[in-house]
Amino acid sequence: MKTLSQSPTDPAFVQNPYPFYETARKAGPFFRWQDYGLTCTGNFAAVNAIFRDRRFGREAPPELAPPIPDHLEPFYAVEAHSMLELEPPRHTRLRGLVLRAFTSRRIAALAPEIAALSEELVAGFPEDPFDLLQSFAQPLPVRIIARLLGVPEEMAPDLLRWSNAMVGMYMANRTRETEDRAAAAAEAFAAFLRGYVDERRARPADDLITHLIAAEMEGEKLSTDELIATCILLLNAGHEATVHTIGNGVKALLEHRTPPSALAPEAVERTVEEILRYDPALHMFTRWAYEDIEVMGQRFARGDRVALLLAAANRDPGQWEKPAAFRPDRPAMPLVTFGAGLHFCVGAPLARLELQVALPILFRRCPALRLTEPPLYGDVYHFHGLQQLMVAR
Repeated sequence: MKTLSQSPTDPAFVQNPYPFYETARKAGPFFRWQDYGLTCTGNFAAVNAIFRDRRFGREAPPELAPPIPDHLEPFYAVEAHSMLELEPPRHTRLRGLVLRAFTSRRIAALAPEIAALSEELVAGFPEDPFDLLQSFAQPLPVRIIARLLGVPEEMAPDLLRWSNAMVGMYMANRTRETEDRAAAAAEAFAAFLRGYVDERRARPADDLITHLIAAEMEGEKLSTDELIATCILLLNAGHEATVHTIGNGVKALLEHRTPPSALAPEAVERTVEEILRYDPALHMFTRWAYEDIEVMGQRFARGDRVALLLAAANRDPGQWEKPAAFRPDRPAMPLVTFGAGLHFCVGAPLARLELQVALPILFRRCPALRLTEPPLYGDVYHFHGLQQLMVAR
């Protein structure tokens, strides 16, 4: 297995990680990323297989669970109950309860609200030029998830601030200051939700928190801590990824001069799938090996970690023809953008719906939308998203 060195905070990599992924691909299905000290793969078949193999998982084997520093206890107090970080049987129970409340009917019913909010945001665009992230990509998903959960929309700035601070824990440029912000945000977020859960127990409503509480009361108990962690996960994971995907998607559509027909009702689903494939928001996810196992000639021992490079896998020429090209008319095929198997993202249908509804409205209302500055990606790896997207109408 070849060892490669590439700082994830190097400015050239931040702006375009794909050349490194292609260099790594030439090394074979797996390579050693020296800067992380991890075995990695951007091979689609390997990523897909590991996602689906129950001998790999998110939760560290008990004997290898790292100690938690005192200053990070508030953050990991939330993470300890997050189904993203758990394995069966606890994950099975949590996911089942969440899916009982987070139904396809409930998600589909949000389409008119997404459309109305998109229209409202476009109508409120400031004078040219302006940052589309601040005016559209950021407020849309956070306000929709606030409505879904049933928390006041005026809390959106706090939710956004807490979410940004918490996901900083997963970025390559993490510092002690980052950790302190994440811990403080987790504590504030949990305290707010704890009070809100108590309020919803006393006064139920037609929102996700109430439905999760109802599931808790039907015998398969969902603890308050699990309920809080689930709400935080839905906001953090769904919101951060959707913001980056809207930004990356608009950038791709504008840079490639994509015709309006690509966002027509009969074509928009395929265009959104290509956006999700071409430049996804999340580039790396890790898994622990739970036993000795071999994947495509690479041996793993119990306790080994492997990094799955989602964006690299989505450009695997073994899976797609001319994968470096942005082709909205590309036939839809399975992606690894939302994971696969046991931990497939529960928010994927909502993310797809937001993109399918919001993007056609944006480009219909702003048919002359254009870039006014070269878009710059932020130093946020394992995420990959723009720090701003300056446009004019």
